[in-house]
Amino acid sequence: MSELSSAAQAVITASNCAGSRIVQLHIAAALRAAADQVVPTEMDLPPIAPDLGHFRQHERRLTRQRLLAIADELEAGQ
Repeated sequence: MSELSSAAQAVITASNCAGSRIVQLHIAAALRAAADQVVPTEMDLPPIAPDLGHFRQHERRLTRQRLLAIADELEAGQ
């Protein structure tokens, strides 16, 4: 297994199941579900105030990308 990023390693360490491929896949699925619930895609978000809109949209996208990147890494088995 390749070296995991510090973010993915923190998730595995917190799960206390390092080395379990099945657990990694379950964690990846949970991260995807969390991303969908907590940081939905832009088309699913309600309109926001124009003054904060660009900043919040950027933060939402970044948060979603980070969650999904960890899920991708865990699914890839890196």
